[in-house]
Amino acid sequence: MKIKIISDSTCDLSEELIREHDIAITPLIVMKNGEEFLDGVTITPADIFAHVDAGGALCTTAARSVGIYQEAFAKYASDYDGILHISIGSGFSSSYQNASLAAEEFENVRVIDSQNLSTGQGLVVLKACQLAKTAESLDALAEELRAFTAKVESSFVVDKLDYLVKGGRCSSVAALGANLLNLKPCIEVKDGKMVVVKKYRGSYAKCLANYVKDRLENREDVDRGTLFVTKTTVSDECYEVVMNAVHACGSFENTYETNAGCTVSCHCGPGTLGVLFVRK
Repeated sequence: MKIKIISDSTCDLSEELIREHDIAITPLIVMKNGEEFLDGVTITPADIFAHVDAGGALCTTAARSVGIYQEAFAKYASDYDGILHISIGSGFSSSYQNASLAAEEFENVRVIDSQNLSTGQGLVVLKACQLAKTAESLDALAEELRAFTAKVESSFVVDKLDYLVKGGRCSSVAALGANLLNLKPCIEVKDGKMVVVKKYRGSYAKCLANYVKDRLENREDVDRGTLFVTKTTVSDECYEVVMNAVHACGSFENTYETNAGCTVSCHCGPGTLGVLFVRK
């Protein structure tokens, strides 16, 4: 079968990976001062950070309309046996719902709820690209991919809680306590939602090293195929500490450094880093 893979921009895959696997991207909307921008097209994380640093309100994100998804599917529907669209998790956005409604107009389109975001979603996209090469049935491929989503392990450590406070996801009192105690929360995607699973204490570099160790050391259930180190702006020192910790915990066939896109940047801010991979 000839299958086209499409994803929301929230998958945070690099331009190189997108070109290599011929993935079509539907950019989500970023709202800044009441004006609409397209994620990764007309606005970048650097633009968001500069806007907030200058005293601007937090930017927000929004799903694309049913009509936009219909246009995206129509572009490929006649040239491919099937289209597989992988959306950001339905717990984070109405993108999945809108894409599913759009897909009802096409017999050869299936929509997958990644149950994830950022390169957690990206891992589902890459799996789709791999499976599509030998797929004999679009429905069988979709079912296999839906089962795969539960194996993705996504988490991030946040240096500062400023963006989480401004976005109403953390109280100012909790943030003050975390800052006084030098705590760095680890946020994990569980059952399609983000939850705080642990708080690290100390310098950000030290916290990141311990975080990587907790995630990867002495684990036999980790698939050593692909690992993403995904980040907003972090110092070279922190990145070096992370990569040294990753290598100390065993090798992966492919280790990719990617920059988090506008969705993670809007909600978590600068100084955010995660390691994302698949369990066996």
